[in-house]
Amino acid sequence: MGYHGPRYFAGQVSPLGHCGLLASCQVGALVCQGRCQHHRNQYGHSDTVRSVWPTDIDTHFYEAAVVWHLTVNFVACQLFALLMALWFRLYLHPSKTSPFIRHVVATLLGFYLALFCFGWYSLHFLVQSGLSYGVMIFAGLEHMHKYCFIVTLGYLILCQITRVYVFDYGMYSADFTGRMPSLLEYLSYNCNFMGILAGPTCSYNDYMAFIEGTGYQPRHQENANGKENGKYKQSEPSPKNDVISKLCTCAISLAIYLSLCKLLPVEHSIDDDFVNSTPFHLQVIYLYLAMLALRPKYYFVWTLADAINNAAGFGFNGYNKDGSPRWDLISNLRILDIEFATSFKSFLDNWNIQTALWLKRVCYERCAINPTAATFLLSAMWHGVYPGYYLTFLTGIAMTMAARAVRHNIRPYFLVSDSYKCVYDVITWAWTQIAISYTVAPFVLLAVGPSLKFYRSWYFCLHLLCLLVVLVLPVKSRRQQAKEQQDGLLKDKLQDNQTDHNSTDNNCNQKDKAT
Repeated sequence: MGYHGPRYFAGQVSPLGHCGLLASCQVGALVCQGRCQHHRNQYGHSDTVRSVWPTDIDTHFYEAAVVWHLTVNFVACQLFALLMALWFRLYLHPSKTSPFIRHVVATLLGFYLALFCFGWYSLHFLVQSGLSYGVMIFAGLEHMHKYCFIVTLGYLILCQITRVYVFDYGMYSADFTGRMPSLLEYLSYNCNFMGILAGPTCSYNDYMAFIEGTGYQPRHQENANGKENGKYKQSEPSPKNDVISKLCTCAISLAIYLSLCKLLPVEHSIDDDFVNSTPFHLQVIYLYLAMLALRPKYYFVWTLADAINNAAGFGFNGYNKDGSPRWDLISNLRILDIEFATSFKSFLDNWNIQTALWLKRVCYERCAINPTAATFLLSAMWHGVYPGYYLTFLTGIAMTMAARAVRHNIRPYFLVSDSYKCVYDVITWAWTQIAISYTVAPFVLLAVGPSLKFYRSWYFCLHLLCLLVVLVLPVKSRRQQAKEQQDGLLKDKLQDNQTDHNSTDNNCNQKDKAT
């Protein structure tokens, strides 16, 4: 749901969260908080500073200094990682270098970036990786994923609680997120320089195929069908065009974010003067614009991370129909599909894609009781312990159920003609953007007070509307849908068999008549 993932660019950080066992070594809150304490001593809380500036100016100076320092660190490290990715692909190509050397270099560069950004607090990477690897060694194969999930999620929650309730509340937060590999392979998978700061997540098999240089062959074979892609079988595709395109997207996203973030702060939507003096429809429009101005921050971070991986040669996903290579294997978002989404589900499917796939595999497809609610709850726990996260994801459950009910019961009436469907798409686009903005507001506000103040200013109208829709419109459960689908397939199969039997009888009768 909602705004998963890297938040380092706004004074926050989300290191790489790998899917599968959630056994990623994520630094998270204690790392970032430790750096903030260091900068607090350096900038904002010395006796010299306090003797010159009043307390409020002192605090703003400290906050701005730390956020600026962390932002510069992140961008500098990602640009360095981009250069190293190009070098990694050209000079440590699988055809020239063994997987062992590639693992070692990727891991050491990753640790260097972590050490540069977080100092010795980056030891959290090793601690969580060590715990996960220990579980993988000593636990049985049947229960390994369960124990590893419990240990890593427990470590995550412990660190998040420490961040929020031991260190300062509400500032400088970070996400920890995510055959038996060797320790080097495991560390390389979790801590490689391409994804240690901002991900994205990827499967272990895909990463190993990239390191060993086997990631191209299967996709060459499965896409090289005759004239379409056969001429590309022998050549390794270049990521140059995709990397340049993604870097241009990064530049545009960064420019838009820096231009609008101060003009349209989300916090202004709960300002008393604004709420009392602004008509409700203008409040709705302002919230949408504020969230629209906030999203380019995530576009910048995720697209830059994707470009770094592609520059290193990781992310090839076969060919398009015109023969051009696709480099979207680990892409984390589709910007146009997000901005023009016509359903709540469509928005979520294109936002933080890799984490959403991990949540689907780990929770949604395995949970027997109310998988939607369980998945949203796990996502909230993955993000941290701020109350705003839980308000967002609990609201997301109601939004998802209501959107599903509307789609199943009302959408069929608008599919009778193209003009009706166009009207339906426009209406659902507007509803989706408003619903997403309403749902995600507490995620940005974090604390209980501001979040409830926002919902009160809207009279909890969308909560009540979702409740009404769910109660009035029937929605079939996932099990019922699966059972009906299975029954339908069985019925079709029986009809086909009956048709074949009748055809055989007719042939026999014709032969008898001929005889």
